[in-house]
Amino acid sequence: MKIGLFFGSFNPIHIGHLIIANHMVEYSDMDQIWFVVTPHNPHKKKSSLLDDTHRITMANIAVEEYRNLKVSNIEFGLPEPNYTVDTLAYISEKYPNHNFSLIMGEDNLKSFHKWKNHKVILENYSIYVYPRKAEGTIAKELLEGNRIHKIEAPIVEISSTLIRKSIQEKKNFRPLVPQNVWAYIDEMNFYK
Repeated sequence: MKIGLFFGSFNPIHIGHLIIANHMVEYSDMDQIWFVVTPHNPHKKKSSLLDDTHRITMANIAVEEYRNLKVSNIEFGLPEPNYTVDTLAYISEKYPNHNFSLIMGEDNLKSFHKWKNHKVILENYSIYVYPRKAEGTIAKELLEGNRIHKIEAPIVEISSTLIRKSIQEKKNFRPLVPQNVWAYIDEMNFYK
């Protein structure tokens, strides 16, 4: 089975994440997309994150109606901070019958050369890239070979940061998250 791994804090998961993941599974050769909820992104402050269990819960309820979208907490058992190269090695060993690829926005691809052991990732895994508006250029070395696959997907300019800010400013954020995620955030009184 060909699995696309969509890494993120998902703090909170929103419709932009679902649009991209669903587009990837429907318009590429991947069988499933796994949302890999990251306990600690090395590039973000951990104090700004909701507890891991709440982010996993929101991701799980967000994908309930999508048969080819799944949620993984695989990084929760790994040493922090989590580096993609280490997670890929672990997940590939744990699921030897699956073929894993990375899913990332074009903005992340532009800084991919700064990732820990990025060449090892590129040698062993395909990367499916969705468009994002971002400054900068993609390193030439990344465009050589056949490991990078640019997917024509909708450009979604929704961010978890925008949602958290909207909640703090008492603005209506309901259209930006799945209904069941909105209900959970509202019930738990998060991000206020």
